[in-house]
Amino acid sequence: MKKSPNIPTLYYPLWWLLKGLSLLPLPALYLLADFLYVLVYYVVGYRKKVVLQNLRNSFPEKSEQEIKGIAKAFYRQFPDLIVEILKLASMDKAEMRRRIVFSNQEVLDDYVQRGGTVITMGSHSGNWEWVLSAGAVQFSFPAEGVYKPLKNEFFEEFMLYLRGRLGARLIKMKDTMRDFVRNRKTPRVVAMLSDQTPPYGEIQFWTTFLNQDTPFFVGAEKLAHAFGCPVLFLDVERIKRGHYRLTFEVLSDGSTKPEEGTFPITEAFARKLETSIRRNPANYLWTHKRWKHKRV
Repeated sequence: MKKSPNIPTLYYPLWWLLKGLSLLPLPALYLLADFLYVLVYYVVGYRKKVVLQNLRNSFPEKSEQEIKGIAKAFYRQFPDLIVEILKLASMDKAEMRRRIVFSNQEVLDDYVQRGGTVITMGSHSGNWEWVLSAGAVQFSFPAEGVYKPLKNEFFEEFMLYLRGRLGARLIKMKDTMRDFVRNRKTPRVVAMLSDQTPPYGEIQFWTTFLNQDTPFFVGAEKLAHAFGCPVLFLDVERIKRGHYRLTFEVLSDGSTKPEEGTFPITEAFARKLETSIRRNPANYLWTHKRWKHKRV
């Protein structure tokens, strides 16, 4: 577990500012989030064009009024996510347990008890940054997560600190295969955010997702087949402000391999995620240019 970030002296004032803010109770931080909402939505209009276009393309059946309502609801939750991530710098295990509920942890427990690695495929829904820490606090086995390093030196170290301080272990994306070889027989769960956009030259799988041609990473599926890992979909539901329910759904038990060139686990993940997003559209991260690549 990382005790403090390894940051240059230049960034110390920013580190202590963020650490100090994190010591505020969440109700106080939500007052800050209320201010940020007004600033981001009404004043700055942060990525509003991207959000509205993503929503229009994803839900062509909805009226413009409905689209703008979803966008506003998303922007209302977005600042909450920011302060909740910041709170990780000081949140203790007891508070994390109060705020994250696993509705069917026994599904994950059963697979882990059989031995070896279990992969969870998650997304940028709800508060994805709390999920790994909640697992580290709640589970009797290691909770580990694959991540892509940030380019900014300070925020790379700061996010590593936040993600690891409650006991989670982080695996760099480029080191994932090596880590699986080394720990293939270790009972554990490895979380992967699987809804990101792959670089154009690395795309191996397309599907129709939210009414659009969409590429997905297939790394989780390839690891599952190579090492015989069960794969679970992780659904994150926002119950109320600062409280989330996590539910596991089986995508693969790890016993079968598909025909070459097909990716049934990734397809199943896309369908599960689509259903989750349609159930609560404002819960998803709409600010990214998810559909920047075009299928040829």
